[in-house]
Amino acid sequence: MKPYVFSLLAGVLAGVVYYAIGVASPAPPAIALIGLLGMLAGEQIIPLVGRMASGLKLKAAWRDAKCGAHMFGPLPGSQARNNTTGDQNRG
Repeated sequence: MKPYVFSLLAGVLAGVVYYAIGVASPAPPAIALIGLLGMLAGEQIIPLVGRMASGLKLKAAWRDAKCGAHMFGPLPGSQARNNTTGDQNRG
């Protein structure tokens, strides 16, 4: 969860600096987020198409290329759940 908080705080700090020097942010937020999503998707196209060309179906190629993990990352709290599970396995 810390990286998400730090990311938000860095964004707020950038916004304060932009305001202080009197400039607008470089891109409207919705457009910037869509652009980032496009960049993440673009990084996955070649590995995905390569796996599909080798005979895998889309779902299997997606899973094999770990596209979901790369594009969406671990959800907040998933590490805490894994640590709890690991502790139960030790006892």
